[in-house]
Amino acid sequence: MKRFLEEFKEFALKGNVMSLAIGVIIGGAFQSLVTAFTDCFITPIINSIGGAEIGGHFQIFHTGQYIEYGAFISAVINFIIMAFVIFVIMKGINAIMDLGKKKEKTAPLTRKCPYCMGEIDIKATKCMHCTSDVPPVQE
Repeated sequence: MKRFLEEFKEFALKGNVMSLAIGVIIGGAFQSLVTAFTDCFITPIINSIGGAEIGGHFQIFHTGQYIEYGAFISAVINFIIMAFVIFVIMKGINAIMDLGKKKEKTAPLTRKCPYCMGEIDIKATKCMHCTSDVPPVQE
């Protein structure tokens, strides 16, 4: 049991797990902020469409049951706002992560035949297009 608790402690305190936990907490807080925005600003605008008696829903065949289209549209707008913000945050994080990395230049794998200008392998000694003898590449 002691070994199990040590393994769990090692797993739980790793950087990735802690980063995920912080991300979930911040995401939940941001979700409540976006939900408040849509409930306080977007939903009243949607509810005003069609007059005061509609109010963001309509009755189904006079049964007392309503389709709440205002709440659905509000949830869709809420999702779009969250998805856009997460996209922008991830673009920023990826840009920051790429700042320190240098792009390595790779050696070319092909070259041009000096006679026909066709693409040939860098190690080729004969052109596959015009069958000319091609001098080897100096390394």
